[in-house]
Amino acid sequence: MYKISKQFSFSASHVLDLLPDEHPCSRLHGHNYLITVHLKSETLNEYSFVKDYKSLTAVKQFIEETLDHSYLNDKIPGHPTSENLARFLYEQFKPDISELYAVEVSETPRTSCIYEP
Repeated sequence: MYKISKQFSFSASHVLDLLPDEHPCSRLHGHNYLITVHLKSETLNEYSFVKDYKSLTAVKQFIEETLDHSYLNDKIPGHPTSENLARFLYEQFKPDISELYAVEVSETPRTSCIYEP
């Protein structure tokens, strides 16, 4: 199995309003997100790639146009946690990227979550 990944970044704010009032994330705050798309294939294409990294420009474009410098509560269905953001992005990209098997979201340098159906 061949596996590749590519990272994208953006900044956005959100409120996790299901949390108790005393939790810091229940207040408006922001993150510098790091998104990693993970692709895999048992075979390589005619160029000996799993996928050409340049073909992932639609991911970059979607992130920049839809999520960057936005309020995620208005963009992510349900509660805008990292977990829900990862699933949202996976479902957004999977129809056009058959090799996609997981999306990873990091809000801080020490935390991340991975959605892999």
